[in-house]
Amino acid sequence: MRENLAFVSSQNMAFTDCMKPTELSTDKKGIKRKNWRNKIGFLLKSNSSQSIVHRMKIRSYRPTADDTHQWAQSLDKLLSHKYGKAAFCIFLKSEFCEENIEFWTACEDFRTLTSHKELTSKANSIYEEFIKNEAPKEINLDFPTKNAIAQSLHEPTVDSFLAAQRKVYSLMENNSYPRFIYSDLYKELCAAARGRGQAH
Repeated sequence: MRENLAFVSSQNMAFTDCMKPTELSTDKKGIKRKNWRNKIGFLLKSNSSQSIVHRMKIRSYRPTADDTHQWAQSLDKLLSHKYGKAAFCIFLKSEFCEENIEFWTACEDFRTLTSHKELTSKANSIYEEFIKNEAPKEINLDFPTKNAIAQSLHEPTVDSFLAAQRKVYSLMENNSYPRFIYSDLYKELCAAARGRGQAH
């Protein structure tokens, strides 16, 4: 019983930066762990069950011990590394709040656009997907921030989502990121990277 209470408590903590808590039961913990194990199999093992061709394609891209060590230094370093970001996405999916990283990524892409037509189209797309009330991947933002975005949609600029992006980044940095660094997933990635380093 104590174990169940501990799990429920950790789940409650996990939702501080997620908009919509999903109904969970204790038996989902094992399912979630299995899911992320499957998804990061190519990062963890050199002899996975994947095809030889697939293994050859990704062999040189597995994170090194130095990479995984840098991920623990800051969220910025984690997100700037292709596989660090991929592992973080998998972790957020296991906590049912991947909309935060998806929104942050969409904002990063948005800021690279140059034409007014592209900005307008993408701004409306981001608003519909993440910002408006009852959006499919609605993120946790205060009303003034949401309202400012809604007002800017007819004449968006590259900075239209900047305030919202910073708020979401802060949520991830203070909540999801520390949990990721202490997670079994991160520990396994570190152990696998160290193991590969010693094998060479």
